[in-house]
Amino acid sequence: MSVPTLWRDLRRFTQARVGIGRAGNAVPTSAHLDFQEAHAAARDAVWSRLDVDALRAELGPIPVLHSEVEDRRSYLLRPDLGRRLRAADREALPRTGGTVIVIADGLCASGVQRQAVPLIRELKADWPIVIVEQARVAIGDEVGEAMGAEAVVVLIGERPGLSAQDSLGVYLTWQPRRGRSDAERNCISNIRPGGISVADAAAKIHWLLRGARALGATGVALKDEMGPSGMALP
Repeated sequence: MSVPTLWRDLRRFTQARVGIGRAGNAVPTSAHLDFQEAHAAARDAVWSRLDVDALRAELGPIPVLHSEVEDRRSYLLRPDLGRRLRAADREALPRTGGTVIVIADGLCASGVQRQAVPLIRELKADWPIVIVEQARVAIGDEVGEAMGAEAVVVLIGERPGLSAQDSLGVYLTWQPRRGRSDAERNCISNIRPGGISVADAAAKIHWLLRGARALGATGVALKDEMGPSGMALP
C-alpha cells in the first residue's frame, strides 16, 4: 500500500515512525528492516563505553571516579551499585563547595561523549568537574555531599531510543546528599542536535540554579517557568 502524500510530507519534520505504510497486515519490508537496524543501534548504545582520555584531553586532568559496579553487565542488572561511589574515590574528593559538575556515562555513553564538552563550554562557568564511570543519576548526590557542594549538575547519557542514540540528560539537585529522591531534582532532557540545543540547555541550567538558590530547593518545589527571554513567565 502506498503512503499518502500528506504522511510523506509530515515525515520530513520528525524522526518518529509515522506514515510508514503497510503490506497486508504487516509493515513494508523496508520499514521492518529500518526498525531492526535502529533497535540494534540502541542496544549497542547501551553497551557503549565512555572515552575518558578524550574527555580529559578537552577538559583537563579532572578526577575520574568509579561506582561500585564491576562491569557493564552488573551496571544493567544492579542499578543500586551504580548509585554509590567506591569508598576510596569518595574519601579522595576535595571539599570545594559551590556547584559541581558530574559527567556520568549512564545508559548511553555515546551521548555524553558528543554533548558533554560543548555543553560545559557553553555554560562558561568555572565549576569543579569530575567524571564517574558506570554511574547512575543519584551518584551525583554522593559526589556533591563529599565535596560540600551547594548544588550538583549531573550530565548523563539518556536511555537510547529507536531514533536517538546521542541524547544527554542533565539533573540538578540542590544541597545534594545521599538519600535524595528524584522528586528533589530538576531534569533537562533530550540535549542533542535534533532536540534541545546546548545553548538553550546551558541557559536553562543557569536559570534553574538561580531559582534553586533563591528558593533553597530543586525538584517539584522549583517550577520550570523560564520564558524565551530567560525571565520567569507571568
